[in-house]
Amino acid sequence: MHDKYMSRIKEVYPDLTIDDYVVNDIGQNNDVFIINQSLVFRFPKYEAGIVAMKKEQKILECIQNIVSLPIPFPLYESFEEGEVGKVFTGYALIPGVPLWKESLAGVKDEDSIKGLAMQLVTFLTELHSASGEIVNEFLQPVDQGPHEEMSALFRNIQNKLFPYMRKDAQTKVSEWFEAFLSSETSLGIQTALIHGDFGASNIIWRPDIGSLSGIIDFGGSGWGDPAYDFAGIWSSYGEAFYEMCIHLYPDGSDISKRVKFYKSTFALQEALHGIENNDRQAFEAGIQDYR
Repeated sequence: MHDKYMSRIKEVYPDLTIDDYVVNDIGQNNDVFIINQSLVFRFPKYEAGIVAMKKEQKILECIQNIVSLPIPFPLYESFEEGEVGKVFTGYALIPGVPLWKESLAGVKDEDSIKGLAMQLVTFLTELHSASGEIVNEFLQPVDQGPHEEMSALFRNIQNKLFPYMRKDAQTKVSEWFEAFLSSETSLGIQTALIHGDFGASNIIWRPDIGSLSGIIDFGGSGWGDPAYDFAGIWSSYGEAFYEMCIHLYPDGSDISKRVKFYKSTFALQEALHGIENNDRQAFEAGIQDYR
């Protein structure tokens, strides 16, 4: 199976020598390979992922000089045939490893923890501010704002997940969504360019120097609520580190009202992804606390 992907790369880039490769199992939406210990190639697993990857390429090209942390720079691509297994992108490997929750917990120096928080918040501030400058060049304004998106998500959860959930879990989830959708804070949200999947697996750091080295996987990027990215921080690293970050962000107190709600939807979104893409593992992981 993996050799098929390598053959596809050689077909498109015959001059690229592939001495070795390893599979990276972290990605949910893409099959990921590290080639020659220096290149990352990603193949979308689903047709929807092809559309997302095309959009991601444009976003990466536009924000290269806006954000201070390294991000993937597209060096190789194949979109012509538009088929799963044939579409791919490739970029130079960003050195480092994911900043897992356990890794952050192992950092004992308070100043180092604050330094990591500052790097994350600086990146998000730059990214969220970039929307006014560049988004109109490559992204059409969405018809639905965060309120409409969450309303649609709630309907999807009711239709597709409620049959698998306990009655008390259904009630609890309904209360979460109804409280958010009826609140003033959910209306008139100022959208920006967000990462959209700002979790530990996409935040790369160098343990040897105790510093972030890059941010990857912009497949979920687009117009959205800046609070959504901070929900990723809370979900990945816990409330204490999230609080440190949100207090460093301009107007953090305003967006913090929405962060907890977004965080509460992540597992259910994973379960939905599993149902919609026939990914049993994702479905089970997302639904387990609600059965």
